[in-house]
Amino acid sequence: MRSKLITVRKVLSRTVAALAAALAVSLLLPVAPAYAHGQLATSTPLTGTVVREPLTQLALYFTEKPASNAHFAVTGPDGSRVDSGWSHGEPKRLDKPVTEYFMVNGVFEPRLYHTGFPAMVTVAHWPAKGRYTASYLSVASDGEAVRGEVSFDYQGPGTPAPAGWSPPTAGPDPALIAQAEGGGSTTPGATGSPVALTDAAADDPAGAAPEQRGGGFPAWLVPALIVVVVSAVVLLAARRRPAARGASPAGRRPAGPAGRGAGARKAAAPTRKTGARTGGPARRGRR
Repeated sequence: MRSKLITVRKVLSRTVAALAAALAVSLLLPVAPAYAHGQLATSTPLTGTVVREPLTQLALYFTEKPASNAHFAVTGPDGSRVDSGWSHGEPKRLDKPVTEYFMVNGVFEPRLYHTGFPAMVTVAHWPAKGRYTASYLSVASDGEAVRGEVSFDYQGPGTPAPAGWSPPTAGPDPALIAQAEGGGSTTPGATGSPVALTDAAADDPAGAAPEQRGGGFPAWLVPALIVVVVSAVVLLAARRRPAARGASPAGRRPAGPAGRGAGARKAAAPTRKTGARTGGPARRGRR
């Protein structure tokens, strides 16, 4: 029983320590918005899905129109590129809206985006079955880098490369790389994430279509919630703490000195001997 109590207390102490560490980190780090601006909203095909027919184009939908010098690449199972350029497509309404956050007067305010702006990436051919990855790099209207990838499994028939086509070797535009790595635009007033909006610059980003705007929440809200959770865990553990180690379990008979003494007295008591041996010497003396 004692070993079980020790194990429970060790687990409880480790849990409280982990929560305390998480609280400390959350208090030291700034609260970041949930999503980057101009993020990828959806794609065709979706990441992690299986494609069984050779597609001529992949569609990547963003919350705002991709930059004109954005870079897209599609690689096959052997790592070679199979893309053949990209173009802007027709916007469409998203099945699931996307929320992005903007800082206004010291608090993050969410904006709900219902429209997706596609980049249509042409696939030259499908050389083999396996894993394909579409990577992208762009810069949002606020100067923030937009990068990521969509991977899927192709299990359709192989198709030949077009006549005269060769895998592209060009990388992203150097100006795009400099802007993405710099984390901000060269235009005056542009900032990185989260973007600071003022009343004069509260217009929607270029190509973006926020259709709903909710109330903001303070930046300190997340650390405060963590404090509440940790306090609740500690109080719950204190209420469920078992009895002290010295308490005897109910129903168990104590094996004290009294019990041992009774047995000892029984073992130590001499056995009385009766019979001819006791009276023997007297009879012999009379003779």
